[in-house]
Amino acid sequence: MWFFTFVVKSLLRQPARSSFTAIGIGLAVAAMVSLVGISSGFERSYYNIYAKRGIDLVVQRSGRTQQLGNEMDEAYEDRIRNLPGVYCVIGGLVDVVSFEDADLWVVLVNGWPTDSPVFDEIKIESGRSLTDDDRNQLMLGRVLAGNLGKRVGDTVELYGQSFTVAGIFESSNVYENGSVVVVLSVLQELTDRPHQVSGITVEADPGADRETIEKLKERIEALGPGLSVLATSEFVASINQIRVARAMAWITSTVAMILGGIGVLNTMAMSVYERTREFGLLRALGWPRRRVVRTIFVESALLALTGAVLGSALGVILPKLLGQVRTMSGLIEGNIDPIVVLQGFGIALLMGFAGAAYPAYRGASLRPIDALRQK
Repeated sequence: MWFFTFVVKSLLRQPARSSFTAIGIGLAVAAMVSLVGISSGFERSYYNIYAKRGIDLVVQRSGRTQQLGNEMDEAYEDRIRNLPGVYCVIGGLVDVVSFEDADLWVVLVNGWPTDSPVFDEIKIESGRSLTDDDRNQLMLGRVLAGNLGKRVGDTVELYGQSFTVAGIFESSNVYENGSVVVVLSVLQELTDRPHQVSGITVEADPGADRETIEKLKERIEALGPGLSVLATSEFVASINQIRVARAMAWITSTVAMILGGIGVLNTMAMSVYERTREFGLLRALGWPRRRVVRTIFVESALLALTGAVLGSALGVILPKLLGQVRTMSGLIEGNIDPIVVLQGFGIALLMGFAGAAYPAYRGASLRPIDALRQK
């Protein structure tokens, strides 16, 4: 107990410096938790779109990592549907539009066939679903409808044409809640991609094991050259936007963590320098080198943990606040995986120990007689 009290009092001797160091660590942890949390949430939400619908395989043209630029003939749907072991096949087209008047710049447009089971999995809040006769009607996700201030019966300008809102829906996925849905054939016409789809999702027969799904994958690949068939998790991990988001999050976090580590190094180095006579006296009174080292490391760990608590709280709150911003509400999930928070604590301790290594070595290397002579 005495040792811990001694460490705390040592930190409180320079409250401003200790506070700024903890804040520096906290900002680094907040950057890491929020950025990595948002990117992992993006990947998780994208995966859940497929996983909750029981999709086992995703078929696209090979060599394409961006779904928006991917096109393949929708005739493959019938060919895949006729293969043994296939339970359900769904094709769809994806595009992106902007609503400049509402400051919304990245809005997904989904083109779904009207007989798609996807329509059964969304909840109609008002209005109705789409039919084959709906050439000038669309549906809006709940979040997008709120951002645009639109209700059922209102008109929306899309691709230079006027569409009527037939229904407003709610999905379990944040991205679909911020999207537009039109009939597949309508989107094909609007984007000048006749009989094309961005990809085809395949659900194997219920209860199919991994080996059965692997064989189904091989049969689909044999249907034509240039087909890429991936398991859901592999497909999500291969999407270029997700890979870029993950890489940028870690790069930015790494820079912030390096700066935080330098802050700890500066604080602990100054602390050792200013307490040279104190450490010399303690060594003369019988303190072994390992106790000096332990003192410096514990002080650094306390600063790191304080910063980790502050940074983790900020890192969890920030995505939730961003999710409430109109321009971000359809893009950020807002929920941070607890694993990311634990990673933040671990990285904070790593920064603390890395920053304390040299000061601890210097403090333990002091000879009592030399330390006591220093003014």
